[in-house]
Amino acid sequence: MRRTVKYAVAMAAGALLLLWLFCLPRNLFGDTPYSTVVTDRNGHLLGARIADDGQWRFPPADSLPEKFVRALVEFEDRTFYRHIGVSPKALVRAAVQNIQGGRVVSGGSTLTMQVIRLSRRKPRTIWQKMVEIFMATRLEVRCSKEEILRLYAAHAPFGGNVVGLDAALWRYLGNDGSELSWAEAATLAVLQNAPSSIHLARNRKALLAKRNRLLRRLCERGYISESECELSVEEPLIGEPYPMPQYTPHWVENCNAVRHGERIRTPIDLPLQKRLEEVAARWGQELSAEGVNDLAAVVVEVKSGETVAYCGNSDMAREREGKWVDIARAPRSSGSILKPLLYCAALQEGILLPQMLLPDIPTDFGGFAPKNFDGTFAGAVPADEALSLSLNVPNVHLLKAYGTMRFASLLKNAGLSSLDKANDRYGLSLILGGAEVRLLDIVQLYANMAAIYQGVGDTVRLAHFPLADRMALYATFEAMRNVNRPDQMDWRRATSTRQIAWKTGTSYGSRDGWAIGVTPEYAVGVWAGNADGSAASDLTGARTAGPVMFDIFNLLPPTGWFAEPDATDGITVTLCRHSGYIAGRNCTETVQAVAPKNVLKSRSCPYCQEMFVAGDVDVYGIERRFVLPPVMEHYYRQTHSSYQTTALSLAQTAARVDVQLMHFIYPTDGCVVSLPVQSDGTVAALNCSVAHSDPAAEIFWHLDNSYLGSTKDIHQFAVQPSPGYHTLTVVDTSGNSISVDIVVV
Repeated sequence: MRRTVKYAVAMAAGALLLLWLFCLPRNLFGDTPYSTVVTDRNGHLLGARIADDGQWRFPPADSLPEKFVRALVEFEDRTFYRHIGVSPKALVRAAVQNIQGGRVVSGGSTLTMQVIRLSRRKPRTIWQKMVEIFMATRLEVRCSKEEILRLYAAHAPFGGNVVGLDAALWRYLGNDGSELSWAEAATLAVLQNAPSSIHLARNRKALLAKRNRLLRRLCERGYISESECELSVEEPLIGEPYPMPQYTPHWVENCNAVRHGERIRTPIDLPLQKRLEEVAARWGQELSAEGVNDLAAVVVEVKSGETVAYCGNSDMAREREGKWVDIARAPRSSGSILKPLLYCAALQEGILLPQMLLPDIPTDFGGFAPKNFDGTFAGAVPADEALSLSLNVPNVHLLKAYGTMRFASLLKNAGLSSLDKANDRYGLSLILGGAEVRLLDIVQLYANMAAIYQGVGDTVRLAHFPLADRMALYATFEAMRNVNRPDQMDWRRATSTRQIAWKTGTSYGSRDGWAIGVTPEYAVGVWAGNADGSAASDLTGARTAGPVMFDIFNLLPPTGWFAEPDATDGITVTLCRHSGYIAGRNCTETVQAVAPKNVLKSRSCPYCQEMFVAGDVDVYGIERRFVLPPVMEHYYRQTHSSYQTTALSLAQTAARVDVQLMHFIYPTDGCVVSLPVQSDGTVAALNCSVAHSDPAAEIFWHLDNSYLGSTKDIHQFAVQPSPGYHTLTVVDTSGNSISVDIVVV
């Protein structure tokens, strides 16, 4: 019998021990919803989002203010650091007080027991008190005293919908408590004890009296001096709740969507963020008068690749539709901001050299006829100048040479995830805004270019970045440094003493204005427009986004310029001084330059040729001369007075059969022409234009087999063809002819 009893007792004790060992869940507050708390890189609060149960309850912090800990322990549980989760003396005292008062006057619970009660949320009964005692002893074994205090401080109610010390600090003090006064610490310590009966908005006299009693107890126990106590007692009671900080609200909202209910430390630099928001709000108000209601800006640190300031949309205080649209993450038409990437890629692949001439002539690419911003053509323009001036036509020619599918693939590999169509779905308009990009992505991309060039940053992050040739990158930054846009930018509003590689862009229909700038230390991007996609008549990237970008750069620490690349990063080549190509055998004027190593794949100069030049009668000599095709020559010589015309005599022309003397400017071969009906009912004429190498040449026009007339000097002719297929032919006095086939609808 005794053995059975002993066995039963042992079994009961073992069961009790197992119950004690496993009575606590792995996470006491595992099902408790928390607020999303977003801080900057130094732990300063940027913003928070309320928990799913409607409470301001921050996730447990790593530390607590020492003054609050001292006040809390003194007020709630003086023996906290000595007991094992339960204070028998406190329980006995509470029982006596409750019996004498005929009601519950005191619970006798330690802070450890209160942590258990807060986690279980059960009715306050004697049985539940016994359970709390049992579980509290186990919690003391699992956690340190500091951990228990942090659990309590994170889940104690502080009145209204404020739960936990961190939330209370921001709601009642408007700060993180790093400079907490004794009066404030005492107020918070007594407030959590009875938040429903002693409230900041009511019973303030009772709250003040309770606070002051605690302050005097702290003084009696030697934690504060007499003078500190007197000053603290005189300190006004904390007042109305503060709103939670609302810095970079779109960034905070994104963090909340990605990591809901967590405490998130981000790379944002709060002092810089505040200044950025001030600049963006000021510009947002100014631009709103011009019908530009939304503005976004991003600053990325080159070395770390981290976003240190972020404005998803400016001037949140101004009520308007679309202010909560996070423009910095919204796909928008890119305008011209991809041109430097194409320039760099073409340099890297050996397709291009900085001074290489690109065609700048009227061109119809199968129904796509790009035009430059100012409507003019230069005939031929150096590639770096085409980038600096943001000329559309030369860049479309460059994209055609590089390949649209190849360029789309490069952009995706560089991090532009908004390009979500198959590569073959993008056309030549890709370089002029035919794809949508995100401001955050494009700024990160330019920051990566600067990081790659300088050899800084996370090697894993940059390992597969597709633009990695240092010579190409430096040449790109140099061309961007010389940006000079012809689109009416008020440069007085965009002054900066810094050297910045920058690019602006405007989407079709004046819906998006962009400005992207990069230095060795920072990349800055600005977008301006309307979140709903509506146009603004005066919106251009240079007029709207450009000045904002320069103002943001002026907020940043001083920046330098990129160090020149080593000669070993490239290869020395001989270039034609006229065309910028690798010099061929007919190039008489050359220069030496260091270029990307792949330049050896590039073809030699196509424009310097041998030609017959008349001397005395019936005497000809051979001369090497820089010769452009007729259409390029037609526009080029208008701004290059030193250019020698290639006009030849009949005999010379016969000997020079390899050179084309005429070229249709419009229409081009295979062109589909739509002729509108005019107000008088007649069909409008087709205005044709031809370039001839000889400015004084006379040419004769034919439509199909019918002679139409001739032109001299200026070769423009109005033709009225019927609907259908036609062949348009021109012949000069030397018998040279060219034809184009067109379709009239």
